[in-house]
Amino acid sequence: MSGLCVTDLSYSYGTKKALKDVSFSLDAGVFCALLGPNGAGKSTLFNLLTRLFVSPQGSIEIAGHNLSRHPRAALAQLGIVFQQTTLDLDLTVRQNLNYFAALHGLSRRDTRTRIDAALDRLDMLERADEKARALNGGHRRRAEIARALIHKPSVLLLDEPTVGLDAAARAAITEHVHTLIEDGTTVLWATHLTDEVRPDDRLVILHQACVLADGIAQEIGGDSPLQDVFLEITTAPA
Repeated sequence: MSGLCVTDLSYSYGTKKALKDVSFSLDAGVFCALLGPNGAGKSTLFNLLTRLFVSPQGSIEIAGHNLSRHPRAALAQLGIVFQQTTLDLDLTVRQNLNYFAALHGLSRRDTRTRIDAALDRLDMLERADEKARALNGGHRRRAEIARALIHKPSVLLLDEPTVGLDAAARAAITEHVHTLIEDGTTVLWATHLTDEVRPDDRLVILHQACVLADGIAQEIGGDSPLQDVFLEITTAPA
C-alpha cells in the first residue's frame, strides 16, 4: 500500500494554472521533500491534499483511500502541520493537544498516553504544562508536530514548517521529522530551502505548476550541489 499517491492532478484559479498534471507516488515510511520556489504550487497541492480545494481533474489516494470517493477515511489517515501556527497561545501544550484529541474522538484514557508519547518523540514532554505563549518558535513548531501525530496518521504533511526559525531550530525540526519515518509514517515536507533536503531523501521539484524532477535527491543533484541544480532548472526559460 502506498502512503500517498497523486495522479494527473490539475487546478486553476480562473485562467491561471496552479497545478498541471502533477503525479507522484510515495511508499509508506518515505520522507519526501516537495521543493519549489514561492508560487510553484506547493500550497495549492496541500490545499487539495487536505480537501480545502477539490480538483475537477486527477486523483489523490491517502494510505489506500481515494480522497474523492472516501474523504472521511482518507482524511483520518492524514496529519497536518500548516505554515502558520495554529496553537492557542493561552493554553498549555497539553491543553492544546487534549483539545485536538477530543476533536478526533479519542477516549480520555487513551488521550494522555498518546499525548505523552507524541511529546516524548519531539523532546517536548517536559514542556507539556507550559503555556504555548512561553515557547520559542522552534518549540511551538515541535508542539504542533506532536499534535499532528496524536491520532497516529499514516501520512504527515508539513507546509514550510521551518519558516521564521533560526538555523539551529530548523536543523532540529528537520532531524525530528526524519525520525518519524522509522515507524512507517510517510512524510511530505514542503520547502523552498535546499539545505533541508538530505541526499537520500525522495525529492519532488515543483515549479510553475509542473513536476520538473522526481527521484532521490543525490541522483537528481548528480555531481553538482543540489542548490545549483535547483536554481538552474527553476530559472531556465519556459
